[in-house]
Amino acid sequence: MDFSKVKQAMELKQQLDKIQKELAKIIVEAERGPVKVTANGQQKLISITINPEAVIPAKTKQLEDNILKTINDAMEKAKKESSKQMAGMMGGMGLPGLG
Repeated sequence: MDFSKVKQAMELKQQLDKIQKELAKIIVEAERGPVKVTANGQQKLISITINPEAVIPAKTKQLEDNILKTINDAMEKAKKESSKQMAGMMGGMGLPGLG
């Protein structure tokens, strides 16, 4: 058994755990009309806020569309931010193709 490879694997796992913690700290927001969505760098939704004045029963389809588009905007922002963060953090790890 090659203990240096085991050690490298353990160090890589520690680095990846650290990256995941850092990604959780990245917060992005997207806003479209009365809808505001907050997500983190792990691409998890944190909150959805809807202006109560926008809740008009006759216009629920429009509100639903705004919610969906705003969530997608927030997820795209989170994806870009996390990719940027990961490239910077993993670039220093000496892995080919990163950084």
